[in-house]
Amino acid sequence: MSTARRVAVVVLGSGPGGYTAAFRAADLGLETMLIERDTTLGGVCLNVGCIPSKALLHTAAVLAEAEEATTRGVRFAAPEIDLDALRAWKDSVVAKLTGGLAGLARARKVEVVKGTGRFTSPNEITVEGDTGTTTITFDHAIIAVGSSPIGLPGLPEDPRIMDSTGALEIADVPERLLVIGGGIIGLEMATVYDALGSRVTIVELMDQLIPGCDRDLVKPLHDRIAARYEAIHLSTRVTGVEVTSEGVRVSFEGDDAPDAATFDRVLVAVGRRPNGGSIGAELAGVAVDDHGFIAVDGQMRTNVSHIFAIGDVVGQPMLAHKATHEGKVAAEVIAGHAAAFDAVAIPSVAYTDPEVAWAGLSETAALAAETPHEVVRFPWAASGRALTLGRPDGLTKLIVDPETRRILGCGVVGVHAGDLIAEAVLAMEMGADVEDIALTIHPHPTLSETVAFAAEIAAGTITDLPPSRRRAQA
Repeated sequence: MSTARRVAVVVLGSGPGGYTAAFRAADLGLETMLIERDTTLGGVCLNVGCIPSKALLHTAAVLAEAEEATTRGVRFAAPEIDLDALRAWKDSVVAKLTGGLAGLARARKVEVVKGTGRFTSPNEITVEGDTGTTTITFDHAIIAVGSSPIGLPGLPEDPRIMDSTGALEIADVPERLLVIGGGIIGLEMATVYDALGSRVTIVELMDQLIPGCDRDLVKPLHDRIAARYEAIHLSTRVTGVEVTSEGVRVSFEGDDAPDAATFDRVLVAVGRRPNGGSIGAELAGVAVDDHGFIAVDGQMRTNVSHIFAIGDVVGQPMLAHKATHEGKVAAEVIAGHAAAFDAVAIPSVAYTDPEVAWAGLSETAALAAETPHEVVRFPWAASGRALTLGRPDGLTKLIVDPETRRILGCGVVGVHAGDLIAEAVLAMEMGADVEDIALTIHPHPTLSETVAFAAEIAAGTITDLPPSRRRAQA
């Protein structure tokens, strides 16, 4: 069956960026349609990404904390893992959120069309769904098609070789798990499987975990998991994968390369690629580069003035919270508002144990660009709250402009680092200097104090460290 529709705004993709764009456009009085290829709204993030992984990571944190409570005189019996119940709980969290999105769409009268959408002209998208073909003519379109996991060439087809989506299914708890890729996704899933009882090995091509992040932020994480995991191999490449009856045999090369070994499961987490090349964008005249990215201006316009793009498909960082802000900008520009995407800082978080979070100018980037800067670090070993949690392994650091004393960047490693980074992002957006933060009274004892203490170091007023650790008063 074929049908035809005309709308003011069509949004292709219902991930965080897409549904935000559609809902904002509807709130601004525009007739809006949302196209989604999967059965539920929410895209990768809600269905097979951010939300289910964080649900499992919370369970992992509970297991790890119970295990470590023995050092504080509290002992529990060994946990019993009911994988069916764990999966059901994780799925219930996802269902609640995706169901909520469907209700929000209905409340706003956003029409949802299920199926795979492709451009057929600059003002037309055809959607192939279970019930037939729908041809949609639009005045404006917002491309929000996200990204997909990158595979390794030459890998055999076998259910024991997983991407992040497969890993989130928790089909079993393998005795030995190899994670290929030491970035955020691989490390988060390693955290889950380690807590559930797997012996985890990490292989990373670069010379550190979370490549691109400052080394001093990664070190507490590396040290902790190196003591828990079977092995971490940096500067190491996978050269061969063979499926056998005993498992998946993998061979390696590199300065730190181990001998070939057999694993019960292998997780491939080497990055993601944008989906810009799979939507017929060229038929609409939209330029897509060889990697699948779509270039946009500050108003999220593509080279075709009435077609916009947001989220992973427009470039790094590939983060849901970036996409949601871009989605609002696109909708507001279409509605005639004077809007633009002009974020001073976009936070990144690895929800590992400990968490690693950073935003703004990194120390690594400042050194590479020879940008004048000062670095101040507050060790969590001097934090009363961190000590009461039994987690003094953290660090909070600020990158400071030596002339204006404004905050240029921030990095935090430690429990709940992802929650702490927001204060520094707000400070950067508001142009705050170190005294603004240092003179803001933070509750005691909290981890949020570590941000204030770092600012006090920069201001030369810190009293929670020895005098030799203070920055000289300007």
